Amino acid sequence: MTKGRIHSIETFGTVDGPGIRCVIFFQGCPLRCKYCHNRDTWDPKGGTEYTAEELINNVSRYSSYWNSSGGGITASGGEPTLQPEFLYELFKIAKERNIHTCLDTSGFVDIEKIDKVLDYTDLVLLDFKDMIEEDAIALTGVSMEKTLKFAKHLEKRNIPIWFRHVLVPGITDNEENLSKIGEFAASLNNIDRLELLPYHTLGKHKWEELGLKYDLKDIKDATDEDVAKAAEILGRYGVKVFNANAKGN
Repeated sequence: MTKGRIHSIETFGTVDGPGIRCVIFFQGCPLRCKYCHNRDTWDPKGGTEYTAEELINNVSRYSSYWNSSGGGITASGGEPTLQPEFLYELFKIAKERNIHTCLDTSGFVDIEKIDKVLDYTDLVLLDFKDMIEEDAIALTGVSMEKTLKFAKHLEKRNIPIWFRHVLVPGITDNEENLSKIGEFAASLNNIDRLELLPYHTLGKHKWEELGLKYDLKDIKDATDEDVAKAAEILGRYGVKVFNANAKGN
């Protein structure tokens, strides 16, 4: 049986999918997002090893919360699709036990490697970094091309998507980027909602603890006003926009 590397587990997550969720943070990530608040997940050799069954048995202790709230498990990271075989086994066992499965991903994936995982995926949280290509590469180190292809593939497979976008003042909050996100979201028929994640500096200390330079140290946290302005632009395209950090969404 395949073993996976897990960074950490949040047993009472309320913002990474519907209901109360157990959020499983996978180790390893191919992106180099300058605002990453899980900087310590990048190393694919870190974390704790589990088999899929060990991990499901571990987190199922909290299943009463899922059952009462319409929740389940969310594979996050890092980037969970870097461990496709383990992720496949995890979601397969979860569905055999009637657990709702949610994949939180950047979409920077090879579809042929991850497609069988989608057989057992109920919802995808798809992180849209920046729709202006050169800005996306500057911010994350990679192109958006794979993410766009993956979104279209999810539409073909009729798997619901929640788009997510980190709103970084002065970087990702410009009208051109937001308009392109809204236009693309409106072009798909499987988008349930679009969530804005206001940028914050809570992860800065992890960079500092690792002795690394945090390039966005002078960027201020996104305000409610910043979110409202972005929501107005996105709303022009008819998509449902939510502040992911607000209560009651």
